[in-house]
Amino acid sequence: MSEGIGRLASLVPLLPGLPLAAGLVGLLLPPSPRGAATGEDRARRAAIALGVAGAAGALLVALALLSRVDHLVEASTTWVDLGGLRVTLGYRLDGVAVLVATAVAAVALAVQVYSIAYLKRGPHDDVEVDHRYPPYAAQISLFTAAMLVVVVSGDLIMLLVGWEVMGICSYLLIAHDRRLPEAPGAAVKAFLVTRVGDVGFLLGIALLGVSAGSFKIANVLAHPYSTGTLTAACLLLLAGVAGKSAQFPLHTWLPDAMAGPTPISALIHAATMVAAGVYAVARLFPLFERAPVALAVLGVMGAVTLLLGAFAATAQDDIKRVLAWSTVSQIGYMTGALAVGAPTAALFHLLTHAAFKALLFLAAGAVIHAVGTTLMSRMGGLRTAMPVTFWCTLVGLGALAGVPPLSGFWSKDGVLAVAEAAALDGAGPTPQWVGWLVWLAGLLGVAVTAWYATRLLLRTFFGATRIPLAHPHDPPALMRWPVLLLAVPAALLGLAAFWGPFIGRIFAPATEAELTDFGDSLTHLAPAVLLPLVLLLVGAGVAWAGWRRDPAADPARFLGPLRPVFARAFRLDDVQQALVVRPTNALARAVRTGDELGVDGLVEGSGRAATGLGGGLAALHRAALPRAAAGVLAGALLIGLAVALIGGAP
Repeated sequence: MSEGIGRLASLVPLLPGLPLAAGLVGLLLPPSPRGAATGEDRARRAAIALGVAGAAGALLVALALLSRVDHLVEASTTWVDLGGLRVTLGYRLDGVAVLVATAVAAVALAVQVYSIAYLKRGPHDDVEVDHRYPPYAAQISLFTAAMLVVVVSGDLIMLLVGWEVMGICSYLLIAHDRRLPEAPGAAVKAFLVTRVGDVGFLLGIALLGVSAGSFKIANVLAHPYSTGTLTAACLLLLAGVAGKSAQFPLHTWLPDAMAGPTPISALIHAATMVAAGVYAVARLFPLFERAPVALAVLGVMGAVTLLLGAFAATAQDDIKRVLAWSTVSQIGYMTGALAVGAPTAALFHLLTHAAFKALLFLAAGAVIHAVGTTLMSRMGGLRTAMPVTFWCTLVGLGALAGVPPLSGFWSKDGVLAVAEAAALDGAGPTPQWVGWLVWLAGLLGVAVTAWYATRLLLRTFFGATRIPLAHPHDPPALMRWPVLLLAVPAALLGLAAFWGPFIGRIFAPATEAELTDFGDSLTHLAPAVLLPLVLLLVGAGVAWAGWRRDPAADPARFLGPLRPVFARAFRLDDVQQALVVRPTNALARAVRTGDELGVDGLVEGSGRAATGLGGGLAALHRAALPRAAAGVLAGALLIGLAVALIGGAP
């Protein structure tokens, strides 16, 4: 082993190891005493130190690896040998892995620092803000460690471990605020819906590993699977991707997960959980490339999700739900890029999305912290009172909508360019109609995204205030600095597409077919870029014109009868409730009734019968002497008759 590889081998375990250790130690801390002043709480101070140190350490390690890893590096050792089927313990690093790991650690650090002030009891608060800060910070650390395990894992079983730990952490963190009645239900929904997809993910991994005789990713990628096996395995994996990345039809948990604290929304939407599905497909893309049926399914799923999320975002009044539906839509862009055979474009959008979505959620948290509501109908006029938050939100929304030269413009343009090439030139491994589907959905999504981003900005920061008694102001330093720092990559990360070292790293795992079909450039500046820009201007202009007509009214009123349909996300939640939840509950009640009346009834009935029989016999034993004597004589007479009859028989 060379000296450089040896140093890498010593650094890689620290990447998930530092937040993991911080999380495990943090779980041992007791909850803060109720009513204690923040500065007097030792457990809270220890939890802050552990959480920040774990995330900062992971970020430093990620940056160190980013400076050294520009090609594929992997190492492993056998962990378990199950009759020749080996499970390995190791890592698989390339340029994309260290870029994603850096994004995860950076967002996690921002969330840990931001949470210190966001979950802090103020001098005028008359309610307990959070006495469970220690387990909260520890769960964020475990969440971060789990995502980093997914990112660097060199074995599918290890990847699955990180994948499942993320599901548990998301459940705990979404349910964190016990004051919100909807939080426990949202956490259970997120856990159950993602579990449905995870069953498929587990079966897909099992099929790949058993067929290859190894779960090591390098061996799995190199194994010559039959087309049927590979298609089945990839479709099963897509079930897990749909659950974790909130893709149609398993997207319904994500908007409801807004019941969790806003910093957790930033973590789930930007750097963990929803990003994991896209990353997993990109990691295993050489397999998907050989299974065009699975990619076609992914293309349909991505196009539907893209438009579903975008239209649903247009009619929400809750600022967090607008951002949640925008995440659903943007993940649709990423899966669309994967479907047409361009994982590099998908990963570039994943990185820029991590920056601007974390920024938007933390800025929204600053607004909610200032005005005490999540409803845009009760906001307005915050631009002058909260200038820092306004400008940062403007950058985030501009990147989300794809305004040049902000980061989202370059990455979204990359997705649209590869989809256009797949549609017009038949590039990529999927049928041409998949390219058309993704491209047209992406173009329509540009206009709709610009519309709802403009509406959010106008309803929140412009016009007359709708909260005259409140005195909003920019957040304190511990909340303000993470927002300001995230605004930098949200604005400039797209320009990295012109920087050689970044290009070299993000293209490191690209397949030869991808390079042949789409080239090795992240930018596609051509006349075709004018079309999405025109659509962007149309979407933003229509929203602005509707607002100008009546600044006090919601531009969503122009949606007419479609508004309630979009607000309920095409009522797919109701459909899921009617077709899945209610029949499942009815089946559960029937099984319970059958168990109580059948199995339990038989056992309990036998017991009651034996008890009754015993009681009857006991009653007979307790008969009075004359009746007992008569019984004995009657019995003796019967026995005598029987003997006489039997003995007299020939």
